[in-house]
Amino acid sequence: MATPDYWTSARDRTVRGSMGLCQLTVFQSPFHLDARSLPPQNPAQARAFAGSFEGIEEVLEDLGPRSVLTPLPSSVRADLDVVHAAAWGGMLSIVNPAFATDGNDEPLRSAATALRERFPGARIVGRVAYHGAMEHTEDLVWLPDGAMFHAAGWPGDEPFVVTGDPHAVIASLELKGWQLDNAGVDLREAANEVEWARLAGLALGPSDPWGWEEMEATAFRVRHREDAVRGMEALYFV
Repeated sequence: MATPDYWTSARDRTVRGSMGLCQLTVFQSPFHLDARSLPPQNPAQARAFAGSFEGIEEVLEDLGPRSVLTPLPSSVRADLDVVHAAAWGGMLSIVNPAFATDGNDEPLRSAATALRERFPGARIVGRVAYHGAMEHTEDLVWLPDGAMFHAAGWPGDEPFVVTGDPHAVIASLELKGWQLDNAGVDLREAANEVEWARLAGLALGPSDPWGWEEMEATAFRVRHREDAVRGMEALYFV
C-alpha cells in the first residue's frame, strides 16, 4: 500500500511567516524540581509520546538530539514535518509547527484537551506564537484541580479572547505578587497587552526546561494527519 502524502505543496516550497514558541508540555508531580535536575532525555519515550500525539499519524525518522534552544526548522515545506519531543521523567513535551495558527482555529487548545483526558493529574502548559503579517499567540495552562485559562489572539490588537479564569490559576499555583511582577504579568492590563506566555511559564516554575542550552530534546520527522496538514497548508502558504 502506498504511503499517504496529504501535502499538495512541494517539499521545497518556501514557508510564509515564522514560528516563535510552539510548545505543549505535560508536567507531572513533583512540580518543584529544578529543570537541570530532571532526568536525562529519554529518546524512546519521547518518540512514543510524539507518536501518540493528536495530529501525528506516524513517526518516520529519528533525527537526533537537539538543545531545547534550537528552533524548529521553518524555511521550506519539508521542514513542517519535523517536531521536537522530549521526555524528562515526569515531564513530556512536544514542539510542533501544527500548533501555530492565525486565529481561524485553536490547535493548541484541541491538543491540550486530549492530553487532559490522558493525564488528569498533570499540569498542562502550552505557549505558541506565529509571526505572519501580524503576530498571533495562543497560550494555555490547565491544572489538576481544573483551574485553567486559554488566551488567544493578536497581541496589542483585537480580537483577543481569554476563557477560563487566570486568577484561579494564579491562586492554585500560589503565585506571589513579586513573582508576577518579575515576570512582567499584570492582569489589570487589557487582555491583548498581558504577557500570557510568561504566566504560562510560571506554571512550570523552576522546572521550565526551555531556557537551558544543556537540556536536550529529540528531533523527529513525522507524518502529520490529514487535518493537521490542511491547517498548516492554509497557514504557511498563500
